[in-house]
Amino acid sequence: RGTLRVYHTPEKQAIVGEIVDRFVNTEAETQAMTVRVATVGHPNWRARASQMLRPVPTQTQGIQAWLLAKEDATLLLTELGRRSDYQQHSSPHLLVNNGQTTILNGTRSRQYVRGVLASANGLAGYTPDVAQLTEGYTLELSPLLSLDGSTIDAVLKFHNDQVEKMVAVQLQAPGTAQQWVNTEVPQLSSCRLQERFRWPSDKVLLVSLGMVASPVPQMKSPLSLPLTSPAPPRADTLIFIENKGAAVRNVTPAGTASAPATKYHGRY
Repeated sequence: RGTLRVYHTPEKQAIVGEIVDRFVNTEAETQAMTVRVATVGHPNWRARASQMLRPVPTQTQGIQAWLLAKEDATLLLTELGRRSDYQQHSSPHLLVNNGQTTILNGTRSRQYVRGVLASANGLAGYTPDVAQLTEGYTLELSPLLSLDGSTIDAVLKFHNDQVEKMVAVQLQAPGTAQQWVNTEVPQLSSCRLQERFRWPSDKVLLVSLGMVASPVPQMKSPLSLPLTSPAPPRADTLIFIENKGAAVRNVTPAGTASAPATKYHGRY
């Protein structure tokens, strides 16, 4: 076991000691947290829910956050579930280690031809320059509980990249005068969030990213044109975070606790 020495005033030593205790004293304790990523086609859900929402300050433009009682959060999710424009993209029951980062992914890779390359052997001909991009969302949650477990400090990161459309461009094939090659230039829509929140552990944190591109990639229709794709729909993207308290770890027959995974991948 390592030793940390702090050469400072007693006041600073007390502050450092409290921070260290929050990491070390609950190091083996696993917190069960529910993280839901959902979208609503129109933000008018706020009109009926305004009485149960308590605003929380945010720094990122266009972002809003609120605290809800757990009972109110259950009622709100039930109400949203009745809407035809509501879609829940991921709802795993995450086992989050205190002081560590948990990653939730919902992405897929997409290939496209971005250019043409002359033949490497100097002969006539060309090779398509194929590139790959990743669309979808990535959520990172890094929680840290207070010593008495009454407060949660958490850093929340959310990245969402979606292809608005692929713009077609025809390029002349190297070494030819009549042959043209179809290439594509992606038009992207991106959303970035990085915020630190502090809230009571008996409350639910609700974060809205505003009307952004839906975080789940849209599958291309077989009836669409080869060089076109539908733009991702806009929706109010919501993130619900609720602490369920200490979770009991599964014990193997040998008597050792099984460690929880720290990465959860979506269906893409």
